[in-house]
Amino acid sequence: MVVVPIQAQPPTSRAVPRSFDVASIKRNETGGERHVGSTSPGGLYTATNFTLKQLISRAYAVGGAQIEGGPGWIDTDAFDINARADTPLHLSREEVRPCLQALLAERFHLAIHREIKQGAVYSLTVAKNGPKLKQHSGPGAPGIGISTDSGKATIIGTNTSMASLAEYLSGQAGRPVLNNTGLTGAYDIRVVWAIDQANLSEASVFTAIQEQLGLKLGATKGPIETIIIDRAERPSEN
Repeated sequence: MVVVPIQAQPPTSRAVPRSFDVASIKRNETGGERHVGSTSPGGLYTATNFTLKQLISRAYAVGGAQIEGGPGWIDTDAFDINARADTPLHLSREEVRPCLQALLAERFHLAIHREIKQGAVYSLTVAKNGPKLKQHSGPGAPGIGISTDSGKATIIGTNTSMASLAEYLSGQAGRPVLNNTGLTGAYDIRVVWAIDQANLSEASVFTAIQEQLGLKLGATKGPIETIIIDRAERPSEN
Protein backbone atom coordinates (compact mmCIF):
# COMPACT_ATOMS: atom_id res chain seq x y z
CA MET A 1 0.00 0.00 0.00
CA VAL A 2 1.25 3.50 -0.83
CA VAL A 3 -0.19 6.50 0.95
CA VAL A 4 0.57 10.14 0.22
CA PRO A 5 -0.61 12.10 3.28
CA ILE A 6 -3.18 14.82 2.72
CA GLN A 7 -1.42 18.15 2.74
CA ALA A 8 -3.19 21.36 3.72
CA GLN A 9 -3.07 24.17 1.19
CA PRO A 10 -1.70 27.49 2.44
CA PRO A 11 -4.01 30.08 3.96
CA THR A 12 -3.82 33.45 2.25
CA SER A 13 -2.13 35.41 5.04
CA ARG A 14 0.60 33.73 7.05
CA ALA A 15 4.32 34.27 6.91
CA VAL A 16 6.22 31.13 5.94
CA PRO A 17 9.97 30.48 5.70
CA ARG A 18 11.81 30.30 2.38
CA SER A 19 14.47 27.79 3.46
CA PHE A 20 15.15 25.04 5.99
CA ASP A 21 17.13 25.91 9.10
CA VAL A 22 18.75 22.44 9.36
CA ALA A 23 18.65 19.40 7.07
CA SER A 24 20.08 15.88 6.96
CA ILE A 25 20.45 14.00 3.65
CA LYS A 26 21.48 10.33 3.48
CA ARG A 27 21.47 7.65 0.81
CA ASN A 28 18.43 5.42 1.18
CA GLU A 29 19.33 1.85 2.15
CA THR A 30 15.87 0.26 2.30
CA GLY A 31 15.01 0.34 -1.40
CA GLY A 32 11.60 -0.72 -2.65
CA GLU A 33 8.93 1.28 -4.42
CA ARG A 34 7.46 3.05 -1.39
CA HIS A 35 8.09 6.81 -1.34
CA VAL A 36 6.79 8.88 1.56
CA GLY A 37 6.95 12.66 1.87
CA SER A 38 5.28 14.52 4.73
CA THR A 39 5.30 17.65 6.85
CA SER A 40 4.70 18.04 10.58
CA PRO A 41 4.17 20.94 13.01
CA GLY A 42 7.33 22.85 13.85
CA GLY A 43 8.41 23.21 10.23
CA LEU A 44 9.42 19.55 9.93
CA TYR A 45 9.75 17.89 6.52
CA THR A 46 10.71 14.31 5.68
CA ALA A 47 11.17 12.53 2.36
CA THR A 48 12.01 8.82 2.33
CA ASN A 49 13.36 6.92 -0.69
CA PHE A 50 13.15 9.85 -3.12
CA THR A 51 15.33 10.24 -6.21
CA LEU A 52 16.55 13.69 -7.13
CA LYS A 53 14.10 13.75 -10.04
CA GLN A 54 11.24 13.03 -7.62
CA LEU A 55 12.48 15.77 -5.30
CA ILE A 56 12.60 18.22 -8.21
CA SER A 57 9.07 17.19 -9.13
CA ARG A 58 7.92 17.98 -5.57
CA ALA A 59 9.90 21.22 -5.37
CA TYR A 60 8.68 22.69 -8.64
CA ALA A 61 5.21 21.08 -8.94
CA VAL A 62 5.90 19.38 -12.26
CA GLY A 63 5.62 15.79 -13.43
CA GLY A 64 8.65 13.64 -14.12
CA ALA A 65 8.05 13.94 -17.87
CA GLN A 66 8.51 17.72 -17.49
CA ILE A 67 12.09 17.35 -16.19
CA GLU A 68 14.92 17.10 -18.72
CA GLY A 69 18.70 16.80 -18.60
CA GLY A 70 20.98 15.98 -15.69
CA PRO A 71 23.20 12.96 -14.99
CA GLY A 72 21.74 9.45 -15.14
CA TRP A 73 21.83 8.89 -11.37
CA ILE A 74 19.01 11.39 -10.75
CA ASP A 75 16.60 8.57 -11.72
CA THR A 76 18.29 5.79 -9.73
CA ASP A 77 19.98 7.05 -6.54
CA ALA A 78 17.46 7.43 -3.70
CA PHE A 79 17.81 9.65 -0.63
CA ASP A 80 16.24 10.19 2.79
CA ILE A 81 15.78 13.79 3.93
CA ASN A 82 14.96 15.09 7.40
CA ALA A 83 14.72 18.88 7.56
CA ARG A 84 13.33 21.61 9.80
CA ALA A 85 12.39 25.19 9.03
CA ASP A 86 12.48 27.87 11.70
CA THR A 87 8.73 28.10 12.25
CA PRO A 88 6.07 26.59 14.52
CA LEU A 89 3.84 26.08 11.47
CA HIS A 90 2.75 22.84 9.86
CA LEU A 91 3.91 23.65 6.33
CA SER A 92 1.67 22.62 3.47
CA ARG A 93 2.84 20.92 0.28
CA GLU A 94 2.86 24.32 -1.45
CA GLU A 95 4.57 26.16 1.41
CA VAL A 96 7.43 23.67 1.65
CA ARG A 97 8.36 24.07 -2.03
CA PRO A 98 10.62 27.16 -1.74
CA CYS A 99 12.41 25.51 1.20
CA LEU A 100 12.97 22.36 -0.85
CA GLN A 101 14.15 24.39 -3.84
CA ALA A 102 16.73 26.14 -1.66
CA LEU A 103 17.86 22.80 -0.18
CA LEU A 104 18.36 21.23 -3.61
CA ALA A 105 20.38 24.24 -4.76
CA GLU A 106 22.60 24.16 -1.65
CA ARG A 107 23.16 20.44 -1.13
CA PHE A 108 22.79 18.99 -4.64
CA HIS A 109 24.22 22.12 -6.30
CA LEU A 110 21.14 21.97 -8.48
CA ALA A 111 20.90 24.63 -11.18
CA ILE A 112 17.91 24.71 -13.51
CA HIS A 113 16.17 26.90 -16.01
CA ARG A 114 12.58 26.81 -17.22
CA GLU A 115 11.23 26.56 -20.72
CA ILE A 116 7.67 26.61 -21.99
CA LYS A 117 7.08 24.06 -24.74
CA GLN A 118 4.03 23.02 -26.70
CA GLY A 119 3.20 19.37 -26.19
CA ALA A 120 0.63 16.72 -25.38
CA VAL A 121 -1.55 17.61 -22.38
CA TYR A 122 -4.97 16.80 -21.00
CA SER A 123 -7.58 19.51 -20.61
CA LEU A 124 -9.81 19.15 -17.53
CA THR A 125 -13.26 20.48 -18.41
CA VAL A 126 -16.85 20.14 -17.22
CA ALA A 127 -18.60 17.16 -18.83
CA LYS A 128 -21.73 17.50 -20.98
CA ASN A 129 -24.21 16.88 -18.16
CA GLY A 130 -22.52 19.25 -15.71
CA PRO A 131 -20.33 18.75 -12.63
CA LYS A 132 -21.13 16.30 -9.85
CA LEU A 133 -19.18 18.13 -7.17
CA LYS A 134 -19.98 18.70 -3.52
CA GLN A 135 -19.45 22.34 -2.58
CA HIS A 136 -17.50 22.61 0.66
CA SER A 137 -19.25 24.30 3.56
CA GLY A 138 -18.28 25.04 7.14
CA PRO A 139 -14.80 24.78 8.68
CA GLY A 140 -12.07 22.50 7.46
CA ALA A 141 -8.52 23.15 6.32
CA PRO A 142 -7.98 22.90 2.56
CA GLY A 143 -6.13 19.73 1.57
CA ILE A 144 -5.84 16.96 -0.98
CA GLY A 145 -4.11 13.57 -0.99
CA ILE A 146 -3.89 10.29 -2.86
CA SER A 147 -3.61 6.69 -1.71
CA THR A 148 -3.22 3.40 -3.56
CA ASP A 149 -4.30 0.01 -2.25
CA SER A 150 -5.62 -3.28 -3.67
CA GLY A 151 -5.01 -2.15 -7.23
CA LYS A 152 -7.03 1.03 -6.87
CA ALA A 153 -6.15 4.70 -6.47
CA THR A 154 -8.21 7.19 -4.47
CA ILE A 155 -7.96 10.96 -4.48
CA ILE A 156 -9.65 12.67 -1.53
CA GLY A 157 -9.85 16.45 -1.35
CA THR A 158 -11.33 18.66 1.35
CA ASN A 159 -12.13 22.30 0.66
CA THR A 160 -9.96 21.97 -2.43
CA SER A 161 -9.76 23.74 -5.78
CA MET A 162 -9.90 22.47 -9.35
CA ALA A 163 -6.29 23.66 -9.80
CA SER A 164 -5.15 21.31 -7.03
CA LEU A 165 -7.15 18.44 -8.51
CA ALA A 166 -5.54 19.06 -11.92
CA GLU A 167 -2.08 18.94 -10.33
CA TYR A 168 -2.78 15.56 -8.73
CA LEU A 169 -4.29 14.18 -11.93
CA SER A 170 -1.13 15.16 -13.81
CA GLY A 171 0.76 12.50 -11.90
CA GLN A 172 -1.84 9.85 -12.70
CA ALA A 173 -2.72 10.59 -16.32
CA GLY A 174 0.85 10.45 -17.64
CA ARG A 175 0.94 14.01 -18.96
CA PRO A 176 0.24 17.52 -17.62
CA VAL A 177 -3.40 18.34 -16.87
CA LEU A 178 -4.58 21.92 -17.47
CA ASN A 179 -7.51 23.21 -15.43
CA ASN A 180 -10.03 24.54 -17.93
CA THR A 181 -13.17 23.88 -15.88
CA GLY A 182 -13.87 27.53 -15.13
CA LEU A 183 -14.92 26.41 -11.63
CA THR A 184 -13.56 28.69 -8.90
CA GLY A 185 -15.21 27.21 -5.81
CA ALA A 186 -13.87 24.92 -3.09
CA TYR A 187 -15.08 21.33 -3.11
CA ASP A 188 -15.02 18.07 -1.18
CA ILE A 189 -13.85 15.42 -3.63
CA ARG A 190 -13.55 11.64 -3.65
CA VAL A 191 -12.74 9.73 -6.84
CA VAL A 192 -11.62 6.09 -7.15
CA TRP A 193 -10.28 4.18 -10.15
CA ALA A 194 -8.38 1.01 -11.04
CA ILE A 195 -4.63 1.33 -11.51
CA ASP A 196 -4.32 -1.92 -13.49
CA GLN A 197 -6.54 -1.84 -16.54
CA ALA A 198 -6.14 -5.56 -17.27
CA ASN A 199 -9.66 -5.89 -15.87
CA LEU A 200 -11.67 -3.72 -18.23
CA SER A 201 -14.74 -3.87 -15.96
CA GLU A 202 -12.94 -1.54 -13.56
CA ALA A 203 -13.07 2.21 -14.21
CA SER A 204 -10.01 3.97 -15.59
CA VAL A 205 -9.06 7.40 -14.28
CA PHE A 206 -10.73 8.95 -17.36
CA THR A 207 -14.02 7.10 -16.82
CA ALA A 208 -13.97 7.69 -13.06
CA ILE A 209 -13.47 11.44 -13.41
CA GLN A 210 -16.47 11.70 -15.72
CA GLU A 211 -18.82 9.31 -13.91
CA GLN A 212 -17.97 10.34 -10.34
CA LEU A 213 -17.17 14.05 -10.68
CA GLY A 214 -18.92 15.11 -13.88
CA LEU A 215 -15.61 16.28 -15.34
CA LYS A 216 -13.75 15.26 -18.48
CA LEU A 217 -10.11 14.73 -19.41
CA GLY A 218 -9.55 15.41 -23.09
CA ALA A 219 -6.29 15.02 -25.00
CA THR A 220 -5.03 18.19 -26.64
CA LYS A 221 -1.93 20.31 -27.24
CA GLY A 222 -0.92 23.05 -24.85
CA PRO A 223 1.89 24.88 -23.06
CA ILE A 224 4.03 22.71 -20.80
CA GLU A 225 6.44 24.14 -18.25
CA THR A 226 9.66 22.16 -18.52
CA ILE A 227 12.47 22.12 -15.96
CA ILE A 228 15.89 21.83 -17.65
CA ILE A 229 18.67 20.62 -15.35
CA ASP A 230 21.88 22.57 -15.99
CA ARG A 231 23.84 21.09 -13.09
CA ALA A 232 23.40 18.47 -10.35
CA GLU A 233 25.84 16.75 -7.98
CA ARG A 234 25.44 14.00 -5.44
CA PRO A 235 25.23 15.54 -1.95
CA SER A 236 27.76 14.87 0.77
CA GLU A 237 26.11 13.00 3.64
CA ASN A 238 25.87 14.38 7.15
